[in-house]
Amino acid sequence: MKYSKATNYALHTMVYLTLAHKGQSVGVDQLAKTQNLSPTYLSKILTKLVKAGLIESTPGVKGGYSIVKHSTDITFLDVIHAIEGKTTLFSCSLEHGESKNGECLIENVMIEAEKKMTNDLGSKSIMEIAKKIEATRDHKK
Repeated sequence: MKYSKATNYALHTMVYLTLAHKGQSVGVDQLAKTQNLSPTYLSKILTKLVKAGLIESTPGVKGGYSIVKHSTDITFLDVIHAIEGKTTLFSCSLEHGESKNGECLIENVMIEAEKKMTNDLGSKSIMEIAKKIEATRDHKK
């Protein structure tokens, strides 16, 4: 399984915004520069994050994007859902995986694995990673 590049960029953007000073908006050009992306491409990702309620957009010259106030609650799964949507990763399409009662045994295994992954990603907060990065930076000083 592979997540899209957009999800990768969204996760990195969320950590960057979490590490930014509280209340400080970061412009799309600066955010794009940190990941060597085009501002236009990153803007599409940022729009999805705004719609999901994970970040805020402030218009104007000193505007930009900032993390929402409840950033400690934002999980990896929240970001993934904002970019990828909430669809399941697998659906049974061949009859080889079915038992006699029509239940897809292969799909059952895949759904169980997806639930475990979802629970794990839903328990990992962006703030946790940001704090680890911050601690690493402080240690290097």
